[in-house]
Amino acid sequence: MSLLAEKIKELARTYAPHTINQRRHLHANPELSFQEHNTAAYVEQELNSLGIATTRLAETGVVAVIEGKNPASKIVALRADLDALPIVEQNEVEYKSKNEGIMHACGHDVHTASLLGAARILQQVREEFEGSIKLIFQPGEEKFPGGASVMIKEGVLQQPAPESIMGQHVFPMLPAGKVGFRSGMYMASADEIYITVKGKGGHAAMPEQNIDTVLMSAHLIVALQQIVSRHASPKIPTVLSFGKVEAMGATNVIPNEVKIQGTFRTMDETWRKEAHKRIKKLAEGLCESMGGSCDIDIKNGYPYLKNDPELTGRARGAAEAYLGESNVVDLDLWMGAEDFAYYSQEVAACFYRLGTRSDERGITSSVHTPTFDIAEEALETSIGLMAWLALQELES
Repeated sequence: MSLLAEKIKELARTYAPHTINQRRHLHANPELSFQEHNTAAYVEQELNSLGIATTRLAETGVVAVIEGKNPASKIVALRADLDALPIVEQNEVEYKSKNEGIMHACGHDVHTASLLGAARILQQVREEFEGSIKLIFQPGEEKFPGGASVMIKEGVLQQPAPESIMGQHVFPMLPAGKVGFRSGMYMASADEIYITVKGKGGHAAMPEQNIDTVLMSAHLIVALQQIVSRHASPKIPTVLSFGKVEAMGATNVIPNEVKIQGTFRTMDETWRKEAHKRIKKLAEGLCESMGGSCDIDIKNGYPYLKNDPELTGRARGAAEAYLGESNVVDLDLWMGAEDFAYYSQEVAACFYRLGTRSDERGITSSVHTPTFDIAEEALETSIGLMAWLALQELES
């Protein structure tokens, strides 16, 4: 291992306790998407205390640049997200959320504290590398249209423009001390589907006088599955699911309309657009054939997340050198969505996973649950690895 890697490891050990305290502060003071005013101010305060100047984008987004020697020679970006979720925390810990009904249940407190810790390390060694490292603390990952899209529109990938960007996400299925990578397509796009099926309601005992919206809806939900089974290439991961059906009738009442809500997810932008057209055409045609009609609205969510093969290959190699090959694993495709995908559509990107699990201490809950927590030793791994990956990419 190089002398610089050893130095990064030593700094990570030294700064880990401070990073843990930062994470606990953030965890105890969560804020919802696009409302992260105190969180953004805290990030600014912590960076400014290190001598790192900050600017604001998207109101609650914070951007900073750490310059090494010859700062314009190459620019690499590191990203974290700031927002929490509307969940009531059930953990009984000293850093439990103080904001009722709001919780860092997706690990964004970990991401923010990790990037602050990596910044502390990088600022310490800025005389030992060439180029610049852009720090992006973005709001609103959990809420459409996604803080990443707003930050991009406001110029976060300009002045200076990074050649690549890396981000990480907690992964409670992987033990603390390990990380995971996947090259190419990794996470799905996520679109929301809203359908209102319209007919003629009436007494359920006189079906001949009605245009049955419930029956139409049942046929529609089944028929729409053919979009996946008979039109999607088996080579393209695709999911179409409906999670909400609202028919406000009764045992003897057929309602005038039924509302259906669902999600469409895939990993190919061309197929995504085609599928939207097919969903609309099938829904409208089926309802018309049964004497009714429908209004359908498909809201475009986050695009699919693609990890640049060359960047991800270099990052994985650097992680193996830093942590050891046994602590770096392959990741499966993931049908969840992440607004980091917006960055991956603009510049070479690498989104990897940070193990946070501890079976011994019962820290096993999934993200988006009221009992999610992390094994805090993961933060030493996190801050050191983020700093190391950025430096290795500057040298590549």
